[in-house]
Parts: sequence; structure tokens; C-alpha cells
Amino acid sequence: MGGITLWSRKLAVRKIVHVLQDKRILLVISGGIAAYKSLELIRRLRDRGAIVRAVLTRGGAQFVTPLSVSSLTGEKVFAELFDLTDEAQIGHIQLSRWCDLVVVAPASADLMAKMASGAADDLATTLLLATDKRVLIAPAMNVRMWEHAATQRNLARLRADGILTVGPNSGDMACGEFGLGRMAEPHEILAAIEAQLSGAHPLKGRRALVTAGPTHEPIDPVRFIANRSSGKQGYAIAQALASLGAETTLVSGPTALAQPSGVNFVGVETAQQMLAACEAALPADVAVCAAAVADWRVENVANAKLKKSAGGTPELKFAQNPDILAALSAKGPRRPALVVGFAAETDHLLANASAKRDAKGCDWIVANDVSQGSGVFGGEMNTVHLISQAGSEGWPTASKSDVARLLAARIARHFEAPGQ
Repeated sequence: MGGITLWSRKLAVRKIVHVLQDKRILLVISGGIAAYKSLELIRRLRDRGAIVRAVLTRGGAQFVTPLSVSSLTGEKVFAELFDLTDEAQIGHIQLSRWCDLVVVAPASADLMAKMASGAADDLATTLLLATDKRVLIAPAMNVRMWEHAATQRNLARLRADGILTVGPNSGDMACGEFGLGRMAEPHEILAAIEAQLSGAHPLKGRRALVTAGPTHEPIDPVRFIANRSSGKQGYAIAQALASLGAETTLVSGPTALAQPSGVNFVGVETAQQMLAACEAALPADVAVCAAAVADWRVENVANAKLKKSAGGTPELKFAQNPDILAALSAKGPRRPALVVGFAAETDHLLANASAKRDAKGCDWIVANDVSQGSGVFGGEMNTVHLISQAGSEGWPTASKSDVARLLAARIARHFEAPGQ
């Protein structure tokens, strides 16, 4: 009970430092405005004891300078394939084999296309083709470029080749547009790096089910009822559980997010579809219900678009949607060993969340304040309380990725020592 102790917080920090201590990261910085974020990523990696060498493409050098990159890495910056000094000893081969992990951040549409086709016309593409190490890319580009069939085809090819991905996120673009294509934030890329290099998979052999996002309940073929959930927290939880070795299924309502890598993704629209997908994903060892499921649906859905010209105001008849959390929490042979619900509240947070846990029959409730001004819906940060039979513990405000990692670690600890 109570908050996370100072001792346990320090222990967690020491563990993170240990994960990356003396790990060798080869960072490829390609062209794009998001290249400036690579400088913050370098700083965070160095703070955790990692050794970083950087390859700066000609496009990347248009946005960050070799001097700034070298100052942060403490190493020489590599840029040219045909460098007489470096290539005298086949430098691109040595670079590609020197590291523990290759990270491409940002990964431009152009570089992704070259990787997918196996091109090797500069230092970055040549070492990516020559490396025998895992490669993690953080895509960054205009939303139209990201959505283009060619980019999605290249992405599918890269994933099939075993390339790992983190992001992109949805948001405002430097070009003034809005949508999916923003590079993942440095802390998100850092978490993905840590997951790849930790070597710890305490949930290996376990099956996890995660729900995320809103549901869309149709009024007619054009209109629907929904809520403001972005799905970011649920997606982060699915990624965190998969990173710990769990075979993870993510059942998601409509979002603007990229599918997390390494998970089984099932896209749905309505609450009824979400319940059916969850039941099809059973049996599972743990279920985390982070979706913001609509409580009601329209019973008399119109077959054609409702017209104002028809006069009057249409009367909508509502029916209650299935309670997915309660259904998964119900006793029976297919009930997951651990069921975790989310309580998004606007007032009386702990009281309402505790009452929800009792009413639904789940094991844990993660309570968060989504009142106006909290910035939780659609935002990057979250402040939660974990409520279990043992009581309530408040977690410090953190990114949704960090909240997901803390929750995944707590789930792993539960299976190692039930009741904790």
C-alpha cells in the first residue's frame, strides 16, 4: 500500500542503467526535421551508460551538424562511404558489426525505401545491408508520405525481414499538416532500445490480451458515437508486454496509431465486435482492458444517411453495450489468471475506481483522472493509481510508455510471486 518507495524508485533507475551500461548503439540519422530529436536520444543513451556512434546521412546533415552529434556522442561522426581513412580497413563492415543494436532515427521514407529494396549507395544503406545485428527504425515523414501505398508496402517488407519499428506518432507536422508520421519521442525510442537489449523476458510463455482505443457505435452509415480516447496507453501496454516476452494480442478500436511491432493486431469498430475479438483471443494469462468502450449503442441504426431535410429531430433508441471487462472477469475456465481494468474518471477518482473494481470482478484497476484540463486523452503523459485487493498505490506522473513499462513489470512480478 502507499506510493512507490524512494528505495524502489532508485532500484528501478539502477536497473535501467545496468541494461544499457556499455551497450554499443550505432545510430543512423537520416534527413528530416525530426533529426533534432536524435540529439536528445543520444544524451539519454549516454546518461544510461551506452556507447554511441553515429552515422549522419547527407540529408541528416542538413538538419543537425556533425559537430553537435560528435559533441554528444564523444565519438567521431561517420558520413562518407568512400572515406580513404575509414575504408582503408573496410570501415562500413566494422561499423555494422561493432554494435549491439542499429537504431535509425529518424528513418525517412527515402531510407526505408532503400532498405526495403536492398540498395547500398551510401554509408548508411551499405552498413544496414551488411549488418548482422538487430535493426530498430523510428519512421518520420509527412502524413501523406506515411499513408502512401509505397511506404506501407516498404514497411511490410521491412517487418517481414525482421526490422523492428517504434512509432510513428500522430500530431502536428512541421509542414503544417496533422496526422500520423511524427517520429516517436526520444523516451519512447529509448524504451524500445532497452527492451531489445535487456535480455529479460519474464513473461515468455504467457499469453496477454490488451484492448485499446475507443469504439465507434454507428447512428447511420455516415455518423457514429465515440469518445476522445487516442489508444496511446493501450498500445504502449501491448508493446511493453510483448517486450517482456508475452505472446500479445491487441484488440483496438479505430485510432490514428501505427500497429505496435511484435503483437497480434485485431482492429474492430464497435463494442460488440471488440467483445467477440476478445473471446476469440482466449485463453490468456492476463487481460488488460484499456479501451474506452462506449456504454451504449444505437439500437435503431438507420440504413441510409439521416437527412435534415426530412424535418424534425431524429429519435435515437439506445441499448446497453456488452461489458467487456465484466465478461472477461467472470469466473469460469476461460477467465484469465489476472484481469486488469482501467477507470477513466472525472471526479472522486479512487472511490469510483474502487467501486468499479468490486462491481466488475477484476483483479486490478488502473485509475486515471481524465477531467477537463488533465491532458490525458490524446496526451503523452498520465498519472495513475493501481488499485488491487492490497489497496491503492499512486504512481508518479510519467509518459504513457513509462506507465506501460511499470504496469508490465508489475504484471511480470505478479506471476513470479502471486499476490504482490
